[in-house]
Amino acid sequence: MKILEKLGKKNKDVYSVRPPVIACLGDSVTQGCFEIYQTSDVTLQTVFDQSGAYHAHLKRILGQMFPSAPINIINAGISGDNADNATGRLDRDVLSFSPDLVIICFGLNDSASGENGVERYGNCMKKLVMRCKEAGAEVIIMTPNAVSDKLSPHVVNMGQPFVKKCVEANIKIYDDGVLDLYVEKARAVAKECGVPLCDVYAKWKALSAAGADLNDLLANRVNHPTVAMNEFAAYALINTMLEN
Repeated sequence: MKILEKLGKKNKDVYSVRPPVIACLGDSVTQGCFEIYQTSDVTLQTVFDQSGAYHAHLKRILGQMFPSAPINIINAGISGDNADNATGRLDRDVLSFSPDLVIICFGLNDSASGENGVERYGNCMKKLVMRCKEAGAEVIIMTPNAVSDKLSPHVVNMGQPFVKKCVEANIKIYDDGVLDLYVEKARAVAKECGVPLCDVYAKWKALSAAGADLNDLLANRVNHPTVAMNEFAAYALINTMLEN
């Protein structure tokens, strides 16, 4: 991808080359959310740690590969957001920074709309991609991580019924194949729009098939990856850049 060429040029010529800008557009995972806890009968609070998010790992790893090249990372993640809402904030949160690369990752919150929301999700993802391309940015669609497939004893022992309810809702979406439908749509949009796909979801499914417990990979035992799995996603993104 051209983003690596730009990093290479900046690495060799710090003074006359513009620092590359990478924008990450997504939901709570992008924002940097990890553990959750119940604050009322119907509300949750999240532990935020942007330094553990995948884009922080991405910046660190690219910085090791191109040590003289400053890299600007735009964190355009908002907890609870989806592809539909992101179309309304794309100009403000992403394109206003003239990014060289935009990484788009949605699907976790979108899937709460059920099967009926898949087509709208796809249309919104396509709109996001095309507007970024029209603005001159490269685009990577990154599929979301998997979610919990069973109730963790940790969640049960928390004694927080609303957290338990959220986990059970995610388990149903995962077990019923609803999240798979959204991931398949994201893959289809990447192919239709001619942009690289970083299929993190497929890697999570492969880990699960190999015997990994998904709850061990989720900081909140619901849908937020651990710091280690955020780093895992960062390496997957770099492989995508190298392969395209």
